[in-house]
Amino acid sequence: MTTEPTHLPLPLEADWLDWVGARGEQQLALARSLVDGLRTDPPKEPLEVLRVWNDAQIALSNAASVGSLFSEVHPDKQVRDRAEGVAQQVQKLDTDLGLDTELYAVFAGLDASGLDADAARVLERTLRDFRRSGVDRDEATRDRLRELSERAILLSQEFSKNIRENVRSIRVTPDRLAGMPADWVEAHPVGDDGLVTVTTDYPDVVPFRTFAHDAEARRELVTEFLTIAWPDNDRVLQDIFAVRREHASLLGYESWADYDAEVKMIGNGKAIGEFIDRITELSTASAERDKAVLLERLRQDRPDATDIDGADTTYYAELVRKEQLAVDAQRVRTYFSFEAVRQGLLDVTGRLFGLDWTPVPRADARTWHDEVATYDVSFQGERIGRIHLDLHPRDGKYKHAAQFDLARGVNGTQLAEGVLVCNFNRGLMEHDEVVTLFHEFGHLVHHVLAGRTDWVRFSGVATEWDFVEAPSQMLEEWAWDADVLATFARNAEGETIPADLVEAMRQADDFGKGYDARTQMFYAALSYDFHVNQTDDLTARLRELMARYSVFPYLPGTHMQCHFGHLDGYSSAYYTYMWSLVIAKDMFSAFDRGDLFDPEVAGAYRDKVLAQGGRRDAADLVEDFLGRPYTFDAYAAWLAE
Repeated sequence: MTTEPTHLPLPLEADWLDWVGARGEQQLALARSLVDGLRTDPPKEPLEVLRVWNDAQIALSNAASVGSLFSEVHPDKQVRDRAEGVAQQVQKLDTDLGLDTELYAVFAGLDASGLDADAARVLERTLRDFRRSGVDRDEATRDRLRELSERAILLSQEFSKNIRENVRSIRVTPDRLAGMPADWVEAHPVGDDGLVTVTTDYPDVVPFRTFAHDAEARRELVTEFLTIAWPDNDRVLQDIFAVRREHASLLGYESWADYDAEVKMIGNGKAIGEFIDRITELSTASAERDKAVLLERLRQDRPDATDIDGADTTYYAELVRKEQLAVDAQRVRTYFSFEAVRQGLLDVTGRLFGLDWTPVPRADARTWHDEVATYDVSFQGERIGRIHLDLHPRDGKYKHAAQFDLARGVNGTQLAEGVLVCNFNRGLMEHDEVVTLFHEFGHLVHHVLAGRTDWVRFSGVATEWDFVEAPSQMLEEWAWDADVLATFARNAEGETIPADLVEAMRQADDFGKGYDARTQMFYAALSYDFHVNQTDDLTARLRELMARYSVFPYLPGTHMQCHFGHLDGYSSAYYTYMWSLVIAKDMFSAFDRGDLFDPEVAGAYRDKVLAQGGRRDAADLVEDFLGRPYTFDAYAAWLAE
């Protein structure tokens, strides 16, 4: 592959605004031109028709990447707004294409008999997309579907913007910081009014709810965190759900969940509810046992406590791990400086997958911010991609952790480029943050390794959406291995993290996995129920679902749904995190815990699962790797440990 990476402007240059607009418009114009040719004078050979369509889809994907990425990460609000405009144009064109009866007729008339497996799959999936777009409906219905699609992208952008721009905070006196790590306190100076600001951004809220002794201060911050974007997003969510309900109904589906699940491993909406209940049942005994331990420890401080909620769970879980399981997170974090973790992650994944990560000088990478680190990715001496790591918080930036596409790799056409967007501390990291970094980086590895395909349809993380988390959940396992951590986890004195501490960390991590699973099922039920059952009061329904699925009570005055970003992106399918974990645990069973870098197993996993992208169904990829269909056995055994 000889293609070059995307040529970006330099940071803070004025032409970023023009570049985003021009890149989007140029790629959209190219897509329109190619499609016009297909519609008016299609090639005679089916394979050539699909190749022209592939080129159009590459262009549309490139425009979409500009819109989705830079609307979330660029430091200039004008650029973010321009990128949102590009995303709106992409959605409009994509909708128009899906409802184009003349274009559909071109594909419906193709003879697939002479196509190879990949090309035949492209055709089959393209025809499925047309049907799911509503191309076979009457004109009035198609017009309404078009309106709903355009409305959906605007609502999605509004929902995301409200979360991104609604950073909240509390102001506390310095004495209320008791328990916080010294480096965290040093990074939070006292203001002229004698108060310290603690925000709802992750580098503040995660350590504060974990270590701060002041229960009321924790409650104040957690309450602010769980009311981000309220009440604005309550209205936006109702509009999003209404659009999706009508969309699914017009296409003949009973609910949005049925429409959405049709193209996932799970198959239908009803199966989502059944899966949620199955995991709830499997995890209940463990959840109740560990919650009782938390409540008992809370009663040492508050003898009259009858329950424990989200303002206290993280803090008391940390105390239990420290006092009963001999793991002090403040000691643990001294081994994880950000720079060492980032390099360690590159070294680990390079060794595991046979990849080389070469730093690209900032002047050559031309990123959107000085803190973005860029690497070229090579495999067996050939450059196969480029990655950009945007890992620290700033105003106006995406508040969670995710991998974004900058370009989807296609053989001979363009290099795979991915962007990791997170919000980590610049100094010491919690081990949970290290695990999160490994997880998110797994998406980036998947994106690059699966970027060597002829068909953009199958490039990158292009599998069923309820499988995409499995490879990332797999990679988390390497962040818990003593030998792996010993390669980069060192304290300020240069001492390597002790193996017995890592073992204690593993055992301590097992504490709470049952109630964590129940919490995940609460989130999954929220995601599913909101898309199946209409409700006038989202917070009231949240409280009902929380009482049924979570073992922890509702925190009064909060509206967590308003900043639960997955209600937009994952819609009714948040169950996918746990569904993927079931598969991840099964795939990991193929590895020898005593040799996580076994080249034969790692190579088979790389080539049979990651590098395939969307060329085959996920269940077939897993079966090819394991030599059998996946089962619940490994997950159930892990949960019962």
